[in-house]
Amino acid sequence: MTQKNIKPRVIDHPAADTPALERFLTYRLHVLNKITDRDTNRAYLADCGIPLGEARCLAAIGRYAPLSVNDLALAANLDKGQASRSAQALVERGLVEKTLSASDGRGVVLAPTPQGMAQYQQVIALIARRNEEIFGCLDASEQQALGQMLDRLIEHQQAREAG
Repeated sequence: MTQKNIKPRVIDHPAADTPALERFLTYRLHVLNKITDRDTNRAYLADCGIPLGEARCLAAIGRYAPLSVNDLALAANLDKGQASRSAQALVERGLVEKTLSASDGRGVVLAPTPQGMAQYQQVIALIARRNEEIFGCLDASEQQALGQMLDRLIEHQQAREAG
């Protein structure tokens, strides 16, 4: 069900100035995220044969390897359990190799295999296509402005988490 299919009910709110749910920026970001994740998951399965979580992990590993599972979780914006499961699935597919960490004998590091690097290129091409599909309704200056605002919001939230 999409947001436009939901009809707001008229409710007698105690405060006349209570904003409508669909006007909150956080709500709209969540709606956009859910819509794009659904479409992107279908695209990853159709074009690359892997689900969204694995594709995000492969993109991070391809870009930042070698990575520990903790670093992968941060880079792919997943929790450690999701990152670990996705990494293991990528290992089983032959797209990622897992080796013991030279700095931590208990830890592992992840790096793409040659097959994984080829798949990484497909994933990056799909990310570029999805960005155009999602943000193509904005002109170049609007995309740049939105990118700068998102960077600022991310930095602000990361500073709040750290401090």
